[in-house]
Amino acid sequence: MTIIIAQRQMSAYSIGEEGASAQIQVLCFKKFKPFFRKELMAVPGIKRQTLIIAVFISFGCGFLAGAGFAVYKTTGPAAAITQTGSDGAGGGISGEQAAAIAVLEKQTAAAPGDFQLWIQLGNAYYDTNQPEKAIRAYTRSLDLHTGDANLLTDLGMMYRGAGQPEKAIEYFDRAIALEPHHQPARLNKGVVLLEELHSPDRAIATWEELLRIDPEAKAANGDFVRDYIQEAKRQQGGRR
Repeated sequence: MTIIIAQRQMSAYSIGEEGASAQIQVLCFKKFKPFFRKELMAVPGIKRQTLIIAVFISFGCGFLAGAGFAVYKTTGPAAAITQTGSDGAGGGISGEQAAAIAVLEKQTAAAPGDFQLWIQLGNAYYDTNQPEKAIRAYTRSLDLHTGDANLLTDLGMMYRGAGQPEKAIEYFDRAIALEPHHQPARLNKGVVLLEELHSPDRAIATWEELLRIDPEAKAANGDFVRDYIQEAKRQQGGRR
């Protein structure tokens, strides 16, 4: 069985004329990020976080969560991110991605008070499997503005990629508090609870809340969330 969670929430922020081409490249990289946008659930529109059980995501974006669930971005292809707690820069970054990141790094240095640029840089790091750097960029953006549920969900996914599941849950909860009907945050929260924190009871409760919002909720791959609940219950029974 394959379980997918939300992908990265893509932001359509402008980065100025100098980075126009880089912006286009960055947005392309995001197509399959590990976040799950609200449009991407039952209503396709995910962006960054998709999780798959024992399957490498064919899109080439996301994290592999051991032999269980994998999470990938929904806004652009990215190499697999292993949960090692460190950035995966160096091996799978293309020349175009490196060039786009270089432009964004230059722009954030020139305009450190522009929160939109920090989001774009965070997205670029997200898509190139550099969770620690993405965390720093997203956090810098949040220092400059209040953020939204998509950004908080993506930041949660990056904490998951950095091997900090409790922090991931914290940001998913912040996203839910800000936007109670944000489906990607609830979907991804359930995945982390089940896979990283080994808490099927809490995962089931989280996904059941999601079904109360949308009884037909689906993951990025089209699987029904209700089937994920059955998988969690199976694991739950095996641990008793």
